[in-house]
Amino acid sequence: MKVRETSSIDLSIKNLVSILIALAMGLWFGFGVIERLTNLESRNQLIEKDLESANAFIIGVPKGEMVSPQIQELFMLVEDLYKTVEKLEKNQEQNMTNKVNILFLKDQVAKALQDIEKLKDKQRDFANGNSH
Repeated sequence: MKVRETSSIDLSIKNLVSILIALAMGLWFGFGVIERLTNLESRNQLIEKDLESANAFIIGVPKGEMVSPQIQELFMLVEDLYKTVEKLEKNQEQNMTNKVNILFLKDQVAKALQDIEKLKDKQRDFANGNSH
């Protein structure tokens, strides 16, 4: 088969339309895939950049390299809370020893009251002349 500039092709309208539709669908599919790939690559680059900056922040904060005033304030608040918790623990320990002391003194006072009652009874018996 020889093809020249002057050779004519006999093509029906139906075949021409189907070729054009297939070509349009192919172009639409190709551009859709390219657009989707571009979106995914852009999103991936943004995520990587955010991840790198977050890692730099996480590594830099304990070293003191990336300490902003807000973070310094947070450190101060944590330190203050730690001191307050220590004071509360000491107070609680003192209260626990106070409770033990109060219970001990309560028992001692009850025993002393019993002894006083016994002495009162002996004094009454002696005053009434019932001594042995």
